Amino acid sequence: LPLNPWDVILCISGTIISCENAIVVVVIFYTPAFRAPMFLLIGSLATADLLAGLGLILHFAFVYFIPSEAVSLVTVGLLVTSFTASVSSLLTITIDRYLSLYNALTYYSERTVTRTYIMLILTWGASICYGLLPVVGWNCLKEPSTCSIVKPLTKNHLIILSVSFFMVFAVMLQLYVQICKIICRHAHQIAVQRHFLASSHYVTTRKGIATLAVILGTFASCWLPFAIYCLLGDSSSPALYTYVTLLPATYNSMINPVIYAFRNQEIQKVLWTVCCGCFSSTMPFRSRSPSDV
Repeated sequence: LPLNPWDVILCISGTIISCENAIVVVVIFYTPAFRAPMFLLIGSLATADLLAGLGLILHFAFVYFIPSEAVSLVTVGLLVTSFTASVSSLLTITIDRYLSLYNALTYYSERTVTRTYIMLILTWGASICYGLLPVVGWNCLKEPSTCSIVKPLTKNHLIILSVSFFMVFAVMLQLYVQICKIICRHAHQIAVQRHFLASSHYVTTRKGIATLAVILGTFASCWLPFAIYCLLGDSSSPALYTYVTLLPATYNSMINPVIYAFRNQEIQKVLWTVCCGCFSSTMPFRSRSPSDV
């Protein structure tokens, strides 16, 4: 096949995504202190994004060097699984953040650990089921008229994925609105108890809301164009539109490590330890709430 520049860009994006998230996965996996629920959820997100990056690389390699319908189904299934797990992991992190604020007194308990494992099982179970659909036969290889903008996925399959995304986005939006309300209430209570000035209360509240706005805004700007186009486009739509909307969606997996992992002070300390030995590898970690991550 003639080399498509868009496929090259996606492959490069996949390489960057894989390298970033591989660092996060290795740090969390090999650091015993990172066994708290919030780090498990960040690890789940990094694993999903890592698989997404590898899926983009493998898809490029198999399309141009080992063209095969069977292999194409497997790589597309991997991409569907990984991106679905990535979006679902973002939802579980949002739920965990909300519960850490709403049930602050009971958050650090065995029930939280159990709930975390249940969310992880549901996240990856549903993602794998979505990814297996094209492999087990729900594809458009035999009926090209049923193809969607992403071959060999069918139009109905992509509609289900898009509707699922909008449901996840709606839940995340509602949870972040509730988190903003809790942040404002907590900031006001702290300001009253410690006799802070109103300006300090305003700065604290604005900082918290700005952080949440960046998180949700990044997620929406990356995925909404592709989700909307999945509902509007079909197999006859220009491939250019698919690439233009799909590329920002992959950037979400590139940005996630920066937002959810590299901003965390404990992960930063481990990275500095590995890179230049600035900190002792046995130094204690300060327990932090997921709302701080």
